Formats: sequence, C-alpha cells, structure tokens
Amino acid sequence: MLSIRGLTVRYGPITALDGLSLDVGAGQVISIVGPNGAGKSSLLAAIAGTVKPAGGQVTFKGQPTIGQPLEQTVRRGIALVPEGRHVLASLTVLENLRLGATIRRDTAEAAREIEGFFKTFPILGERRNKSAGRLSGGEQQMLVIARALLSKPTLLMLDEPSLGLAPKITDQIYAMLASIREAGVSILVVEQNAARALRVADRTYVLNGGIIRMSGTEAELSGNPDFEAAYFGLAPRGGAQ
Repeated sequence: MLSIRGLTVRYGPITALDGLSLDVGAGQVISIVGPNGAGKSSLLAAIAGTVKPAGGQVTFKGQPTIGQPLEQTVRRGIALVPEGRHVLASLTVLENLRLGATIRRDTAEAAREIEGFFKTFPILGERRNKSAGRLSGGEQQMLVIARALLSKPTLLMLDEPSLGLAPKITDQIYAMLASIREAGVSILVVEQNAARALRVADRTYVLNGGIIRMSGTEAELSGNPDFEAAYFGLAPRGGAQ
C-alpha cells in the first residue's frame, strides 16, 4: 500500500532522514520508534506532503505522494494525527469532528459516523457542545483521532499518540487503534514508548539519526539487547533486521 524508497529529508545542513526505505501493507500496523531528533516526525511529514524531501520516492497505492497538495493526499486516503493533538480550541467537539468530514460528499453518512463516535466514546458525546480547548489531554487525543477517521482513510498515521498521557488513557487510545485496525485501516505510528509500540505493531523499525538501525517483530525485538542499543544509537551486536 505505502512504499518508501531512499527517502532523504534535509533542513539546511541537517539531515533528518538519510535514504530511508520501508513498506506498510494493507491492514498492517507498523511502528517507528526512536529518541527525540531521530527523524520520526520528518518521516510522517514527508509522507503527508507537508515537507519536501531532498530525494527518494514515496508511493501510496502505486501513486506518488511527493509534490502533491495535502488535500489530494487526504482524498487518496492518508490521514495524519500530528504530535501535540492540534484541536481547534475555540470550536466545539462537534464542530471539530465536522471539519474532519469536509472533503466528503456523503454528509448524512458522516453525521451518522459522528454519532457512532459519540457512542463509542461517551465522554466526547457528553462534551459535544463544549469547546475542544477545555478537554483533557486524553479527550483531545480521542477527538483528533476521530476527526482524522472522518476523512475515511485507508492509512492512518499518528505522531506520538501517547505523549504526555497517563497509562490508563494510553491504554484507551491503543484500544481505539486496535478497533481501527480491525476495521481494515492500515496504521503507521511513531512512538517513543518502545514497549507499547512493540505490542501493537506487526513490525517495528528503530530510527536513529535519520537511519533505520534495526527492525523486527515483537518476538524478535523484545528483550533483545541489540534493540536497546539501536534505539540509543549504540553499535548493535547483530540481531533482527
């Protein structure tokens, strides 16, 4: 579904991604882990088209995404939930959700889906007419994920969805992602929480210094000393690739 080959992103003299290649198949959950400054957010931005790569190719369903307007990328089926939640604080929960469906023509179906989200996440339903800026961090994260889903993506990308959230709220967010996956949506999730990422993903890539240092399944990476070494940029002794 998503194919990345030789992706390079630079910000002036700084190389954020250096020849990165990976794939996300239909219905897969792929996680990217690594420390701050590893290049994780730059990867999602390059896929979404908000950052212009210095080199490489990104194709989605066989079509290039580099150089395409963001609206076109969304219409093709890619949705990005950026780090920091980015709710429209002055708008209500309901108004935020309606914005997620603006590219759709089936407004009646979108309205039914919004009501479905309120049933799935009663706390959002209770706050439907409350300004989004007054929600808790966990509630805002639920809102931005639901808003992204209203564009009917086949690939959902999330940047640090558990950042700053209590463990109980993080559990709720990842339970939400499990339901999304069961609905057939592919997921590409960026996380600093490596243990959480390993549990949810079909395959995890360790990104450090703009380079993939290691990759593997949970069985291959969990408890592997080379996994921690790759995460922190140390020389691995050899392991899953």
